[in-house]
Amino acid sequence: MILDPHAPPAPDMIWIPGGEFLMGSDDHYPEEAPAHRVSVDGFWIDRFQVTNTQFQKFVATTGYVTLAQRAPNPADYPGAHPDMLVPSSTVFVQPKVPVDLSNHYNWWRFVPGADWRHPRGPDSSIKGKSKHPVVHVAFEDVEAYAAWAGKQLPTEAQWEFAARGGRDAVEFAWGNELLPDGRFMANTWHGDFPLTNHMPDGFKWTSPVGTFPANGFGLYDMIGNAWEWTTDWFGDRHMVTHACCTVTNPLGGERDTSYDPAELAQGLRIPRRVIKGGSHLCAPNYCRRYRPAARMPQTIDTSTSHLGFRCIVRA
Repeated sequence: MILDPHAPPAPDMIWIPGGEFLMGSDDHYPEEAPAHRVSVDGFWIDRFQVTNTQFQKFVATTGYVTLAQRAPNPADYPGAHPDMLVPSSTVFVQPKVPVDLSNHYNWWRFVPGADWRHPRGPDSSIKGKSKHPVVHVAFEDVEAYAAWAGKQLPTEAQWEFAARGGRDAVEFAWGNELLPDGRFMANTWHGDFPLTNHMPDGFKWTSPVGTFPANGFGLYDMIGNAWEWTTDWFGDRHMVTHACCTVTNPLGGERDTSYDPAELAQGLRIPRRVIKGGSHLCAPNYCRRYRPAARMPQTIDTSTSHLGFRCIVRA
């Protein structure tokens, strides 16, 4: 099927004409290297991150129950304490005293009752947050939504090309300055993470989609607000087999096989996908991943309070 760029397959989708760009970076975190030339074909992508309202419609129509709302199978997590085998998700909890930045468990908590309807725990809700990005969605949840919507999830290459908005080899999606002329371009952390967020942009948690400026393609929140799932399996570096040549439509490697199969069988190693874009928790002093080239691994059985998604339609 050849898609007509003048006829969106669904509302609020933007046609990305495709092209060549420099993917990754040699100047930041090691997993972003090596920078290499990539070409992608044209595709449609959601203008905004999938919102609570959109996800709620999916759930109401299908009766879908997210991974965070289900009790884990004890067979998948041998040795786990029974208190951990309850419906739950991972929530950012701001510490009250200085903590070791090398240990992310100092601010992440496993919270029973946290899910997409209760983003900060069982006593919270999404009331008044209809236009905020849905969070606490694991990989199987976003795949289910995409299939229901007649869409797919982007590869890492498609996502990064779209995030750059036509700007090749610049640090941020909008240029080389984080705050050009003092202007806030994305929902990120402003202060000493994880202790102090001065919130000069007005947001401590997620913000309504479309609050900050669009990129060159007219896409919103490709940087900050909430991380976004991609289909690629995570590797510690980009898989570049032919450094001399442009890679066309890369699929992002294979499921991580570096783990011991025996460990996988015991539930000790969970496969990881690539997430992109950073979130409202990215700060200059920690996790400077509010850049198109940045990437992180996310275990496929995990949902968090700062991870969402958007969809594409491929040609």
